[in-house]
Amino acid sequence: MITMQKELFRQLFKRAFTNQFPAKHAPKSVNALLEAVGKGKAKLNPPVPVPENFRGKIAYDKNKCIGCQLCVKVCPANAVVFKPKEKKISYHTFRCTFCGECVNVCPVKCLTFTDEFLLADYKKD
Repeated sequence: MITMQKELFRQLFKRAFTNQFPAKHAPKSVNALLEAVGKGKAKLNPPVPVPENFRGKIAYDKNKCIGCQLCVKVCPANAVVFKPKEKKISYHTFRCTFCGECVNVCPVKCLTFTDEFLLADYKKD
């Protein structure tokens, strides 16, 4: 218990190592920090690169899609919906669990993972 308290007090007085997340979307209250960075008075750590095979937002290429509906059948979250009129799919990011089943099963690779991971928004669609 004493070691934990020692570590806690030591960390309280150290400078933060992490950036404000995400710096480009920071509220106006941290504008002073961003201005200090611009003037060279403060430093932001560079972003960590996205690892290989990262499962980010799914990109859908309508032109490649053949309308086979395999992605619709394997999606456990019902994030992929078939549009019979267009013979294409509609992908709902807000439902997706990023399991990758639709990406793996697509025979023409019209569904792919991107490096995008900042998906929070005020609207669910």
